[in-house]
Amino acid sequence: MKPSRLLLIWLAILLAIGIVLGALQALDVEVPASLLSINWGLLLALFALSLLDALRLRRLPSPRVHRQMPGSLALGRWSEVRLEVEHDFPQPLEIQIFDHIPDGLDFENLPLATELQPGQRSLIGYRLRPLKRGHFSFETCELNLPSPFGLWSGKRLLNITDQTRVYPDFARLYGGQLLAVDNWLSRLGVRQRQRRGQGMEFHQLREFREGDSLRQIDWKATARHRTPIAREYEDERDQQIVFMLDCGRQMRSQDGELSHFDHALNACLLLSHVALRQGDAVGFMTFASDQPRFIAPVKGAGQLKVLLNGVYDLDSTRRSADYPAAVNQLLARQKRRALVVLVTNVQGEDDSELLNAIRHLGQHHQVLVVSLQEAAVEPSHLPAVNTLQEALTYCATVDYLNARANIQQRLNTHGLAVLDTPPEHLSTKLVSRYLGWKKAGLL
Repeated sequence: MKPSRLLLIWLAILLAIGIVLGALQALDVEVPASLLSINWGLLLALFALSLLDALRLRRLPSPRVHRQMPGSLALGRWSEVRLEVEHDFPQPLEIQIFDHIPDGLDFENLPLATELQPGQRSLIGYRLRPLKRGHFSFETCELNLPSPFGLWSGKRLLNITDQTRVYPDFARLYGGQLLAVDNWLSRLGVRQRQRRGQGMEFHQLREFREGDSLRQIDWKATARHRTPIAREYEDERDQQIVFMLDCGRQMRSQDGELSHFDHALNACLLLSHVALRQGDAVGFMTFASDQPRFIAPVKGAGQLKVLLNGVYDLDSTRRSADYPAAVNQLLARQKRRALVVLVTNVQGEDDSELLNAIRHLGQHHQVLVVSLQEAAVEPSHLPAVNTLQEALTYCATVDYLNARANIQQRLNTHGLAVLDTPPEHLSTKLVSRYLGWKKAGLL
């Protein structure tokens, strides 16, 4: 509880009058005794009135607040949260509301000031913009309630619990990139083709032909049609794609609004959408993470929702990537041959460890190594060399880039595909590489 501006103004006026009267008396100016009495009386009356007003404020019931917010938010996008407020007072009530926002969310239009009318519900709102992914809990809403005489303002903390999830910015992809990709797929005509054969996927029933196996006969259909009916199967041509996402310290770089990790996660989800549209199965695995995840490859449109719910709260860590351990874990879980997309930041210090791990992985799966470039160490961003410190910085950067290029060249020499790209171009280039392989029959 704190005094209102009205109480402070009255208190300042009466104190100023008292100071003036006291100064006049100190200067031997005759002051009527009645003025001093009136001034002290007003001060006592104000004190009594403010005390009564404070007691009445403490007894007032709090207005009822209901928070209306979406169950999921997109990273970096503004969304609106509405507060529905009502009260049982017979007269209008002016209040201030401040919703306690969890860390990691930016907001606008708070605190809110509104006038509540008797018997009516007021709907007010503010805006939220998530700055990181994950699960967020809203627990408290703060009200500043005026006293009946307007001399005090009381703070009320209401326990209003709501939950929301912040997903990767897939909504923006739906609005732009996904529509462009869908149009691109239609123009390219890249679609999954099935071949008739002795596979395990049922295709159709047909009349029994010479050369068919007796195991293909459908005896129930044969009895109904009174002629031999055989089952025809298709060869399984769907591919499996598994993303291996590095969650270690090498993915914590940030050149713009999003970190390299967020760019990588968005690109993986975009390619997942494209691959699932092509009839392929998509899975996901993380390494160097505080919360290791593995989602087995499954095909179908519902798999995209599974992927989103499985990775929305992932974040990068300060751990170093252990490539051999990650490869061994994947080989133990993924037996069927698949396209493994390893998303990381290839650096010279990982030379032998990464090369040996990827060569081992390439013996069992088709591998695409995706390496994100760092804008800060690009030669075009380096300043002119005029001092010793600038020369040392330039030489260190060139040495770093040469080591990075050397390991990529060694990967190419061993027949391993490498995609080296700035993070902002990762989505487009990754989808282009996949579609190119798909159209060429390499998948």
